[in-house]
Amino acid sequence: MLISTRGRYATQMLLDIAQHQEEGYVSMKQISERQGLSKKYLEQFTAQLAKAGLLEIRRGYQGGYRLMRSPAEITLLDVLNLTEGSLHTVSCLEHTPNRCERCASCLTLPAWARLDQLVEEYLSSVTLQDLLTQAAERQALLCPGAPRAEAAAESGSV
Repeated sequence: MLISTRGRYATQMLLDIAQHQEEGYVSMKQISERQGLSKKYLEQFTAQLAKAGLLEIRRGYQGGYRLMRSPAEITLLDVLNLTEGSLHTVSCLEHTPNRCERCASCLTLPAWARLDQLVEEYLSSVTLQDLLTQAAERQALLCPGAPRAEAAAESGSV
């Protein structure tokens, strides 16, 4: 399993919105500039995130994006399931029941199934708020007194 730029960028975008939505709707231009990511690339998956109930889109003057749920309620699994499609380590685990003709005799299948389970458990345990809090703690440790250290964790509340 390899997390694509789509999954990573969607996560970065949602984190940026969480950090700045206290200021109002966050524009794609602002996100793009702060994160150093292509505006056009980010726009490719905003509708998908909105349809899934993670993102609110407001068009027009003073429009932009806001999270529809608290950062504490959005997990990495939520984001990656939307942007990555399958997160399975091997293709034969993508369907239930397993359609692989070697399923019954495959000696490695239990290992891949367990790895999938561990990945899912981990990704479902990490929220956007966790990442914001970790970033604030790391920044406070490395840069004591920096103003962004406190703001990163606090601004995640919706």
